[in-house]
Amino acid sequence: MEKGNDVVPIDALKAAWEEHDLKEHVKLSISGCLGPCSMKNVSLMMDGSDRIWLGGLGSNEHYDALVTWAKSIANGGTMSDLPI
Repeated sequence: MEKGNDVVPIDALKAAWEEHDLKEHVKLSISGCLGPCSMKNVSLMMDGSDRIWLGGLGSNEHYDALVTWAKSIANGGTMSDLPI
């Protein structure tokens, strides 16, 4: 937990990437603050020059949605298929 933000389920995310063999399709990198800090638990999704910023991630449902999105990409989906 950084700066009072919700805990990021790093081990669960890594396990999901491994379980669903997502690393060949969607790179998972865990880092410190990406900013903007007021948004807490920010995630940056990149595909070529396209970028999608997601902030305020805090529940397991948010992280489950990221795994669902990554599985969609692995099956030929696109960035625009991001579950919201």
